[in-house]
Amino acid sequence: MTHALWFRHALLPTGWAEQVRLEMAAGVITRAEANTPPQPTDERHAIALPGLPNLHSHAFQRGMAGLAEVRGPAADSFWTWREVMYRFAHRIGPDDMQSIAAMAFVEMLESGFIRVGEFHYIHHAPDGTAYADLAEMGGRLAAAADETGMALTLLPVLYHCGGFGGQPTGEGQRRFINRPDLFGLLVSASRRAVGFLPDGVVGVAPHSLRAVTPDSLSLAVAQAEGGPIHIHIAEQMREVADCRAWSNQRPVNWLLQNMPVTKQWCLIHATHMDGCETERLARSGAVAGLCPITEANLGDGIVNAVDYLAAGGRFGIGSDSNVLIDAAEELRSLEYAQRLKHQGRNMLAGGGGSTGRRLFEGALAGGAQALGQGLAGLQVGASADLFSLDATHPSLTARNGDGLLDGFIFGGRSMVDMVWRRGRRVVSQGRHQARDTIAARYRRTIEKILS
Repeated sequence: MTHALWFRHALLPTGWAEQVRLEMAAGVITRAEANTPPQPTDERHAIALPGLPNLHSHAFQRGMAGLAEVRGPAADSFWTWREVMYRFAHRIGPDDMQSIAAMAFVEMLESGFIRVGEFHYIHHAPDGTAYADLAEMGGRLAAAADETGMALTLLPVLYHCGGFGGQPTGEGQRRFINRPDLFGLLVSASRRAVGFLPDGVVGVAPHSLRAVTPDSLSLAVAQAEGGPIHIHIAEQMREVADCRAWSNQRPVNWLLQNMPVTKQWCLIHATHMDGCETERLARSGAVAGLCPITEANLGDGIVNAVDYLAAGGRFGIGSDSNVLIDAAEELRSLEYAQRLKHQGRNMLAGGGGSTGRRLFEGALAGGAQALGQGLAGLQVGASADLFSLDATHPSLTARNGDGLLDGFIFGGRSMVDMVWRRGRRVVSQGRHQARDTIAARYRRTIEKILS
């Protein structure tokens, strides 16, 4: 059945257009016409933007937002935060995973994210034994995506070392560990788990260079079968130092020199790169997965985004630890960190023009590539994944074209009005249609976990 949406303003792959009519059937855009009056049965709105990909999420960490904001007796860092995360992760069962993920996905959709890359590593029961279904927990993520309408790219993680050079794992990692020779069974089970979703994607995620060996990294990559390959890399300076002690190379340099890094890859964080690594990563065609809110929360550092984008580097954004879920805030934080680092303004605008436009379109293209999304944007053949802005928001007053994007990203919050996923409206007036039910279940889950 065909239905249509009409917008006064819409951002198409060719740029801003007026009076845009989008026809949709079976969840896909079948016609996109500008300068077209609405037909009597069309649903009419003001401003349309393509839904953004969230290329890196650990959905379960939504439940621990704020729990690690108490200073310990020694200096706090990513590594002390990780201990809090381990303790929280050991309390989560399958029902809990679905409940927490559904809440995270609701908040993502309400902010304009429409596909998520779940970097998923809680595979086993709390005591470390395997579930009867190896993809039990991944299947719960797929169920949460189904009930909320979120598009899902599931990235099962290979994690079998506790440090560079094959060091043994610790007790806190017992739910994450998989044998490299059995990783293919987990990937196959994950493909079955998401098979019922209309456009689910499965990739692979060797957790990090410290959590695999060169041989097991190659085994994991072979399981991708053309799908996305994601890896945490160069997030912390200690990680860089440990990698150099192990290999005499920096992490990004080692990866680029020893693995076939192509457009299939997404390097999460890539925070600490030297100039050579920055240039090489940009030339590879891979995507840098930037998570500015989490990187600030964990004290990771600031990526060299100015030089990376100037070299033609591709990027996307992710909500990572989900301490705060807000697509516009991720883009704003990315730019603001560069302003603080370089003591200038509009650092990522490129050769001129709108900073908001450069950020939005870069995150759209890079995120779609990294998540195996296929066609992205409001064009024929693409999934009908889009959101509208509330034209009455004060920061959008008297704005047109790129001014709308700049207002959305830099002018405040709560501007997302409607969200359509595969042509079906899942958010109205800024609220997900199932928010109340999912939020109530989430509260019961967190009360149980933290009691």
